[in-house]
Formats: sequence, structure tokens, C-alpha cells
Amino acid sequence: MILKTYARMFSTDCNATLVALERLHGRQAHLRFRFGEWDLAGIGDMFVVAGTEESLAPIRDSHGPVIVHDLQAIEAELLASGATITQPIVNVPTGRMLYARHADGLHIEYVEWNDELVERF
Repeated sequence: MILKTYARMFSTDCNATLVALERLHGRQAHLRFRFGEWDLAGIGDMFVVAGTEESLAPIRDSHGPVIVHDLQAIEAELLASGATITQPIVNVPTGRMLYARHADGLHIEYVEWNDELVERF
């Protein structure tokens, strides 16, 4: 069910963060887009979420994104295991996502990529 996992990194300056990460990876970011108040970028297995401290505050305790094949099936599994959905499924530039707080307290973003991204990666 899980296709890819990223380590989320928070930043107040996406461009500055990417300069270092692109040098370390030896390549450019494979994903780059804006969503709401955030600039987002994926490089390797790292995912940069950049914005103001205020805009990042609601998700600072979260992990991910975890890319999944079927978001509705993941939601059902999460609920069955005692998780709480903190952000119901919504459409995002890359497909659909939700946030869930697992029974142990972990707060994780799950994303189902659109077909174009699944084929690309």
C-alpha cells in the first residue's frame, strides 16, 4: 500500500534549503510546487515544506508525506487501528491527501499521487 516515504523538513526559505540539498544530492528537486501558504519540494527521499513560522505551526508535529496507492483503503486501515483523522481527504496539486494521528500519537500525512506522478516515479 505504501509506494514511497519522505522525511519532511521545515524551512522558512525553500530556495535556500534546496541550494544545499541539490548540491548534496547532485541533482535538482524532482517535485516543486506551491500549495496555500507553502512552497514544497521533493528531492530524493526528503520533502521540504517552506513558509512562515505561523503557517508551518499547525503541521510542525507531523511526519511524512507517505505516498500510498489507495488513500481510502489507508483511511479505513488507520481508523480500524484507532487513529483519528485530523484532516479529511482533500484534493491537492499532487493528488489527494489526509492527515491522521495514530493511536500512539504520531501525526502523519498520507498522499495518493495522481496518475501522472505515479507513472513518473
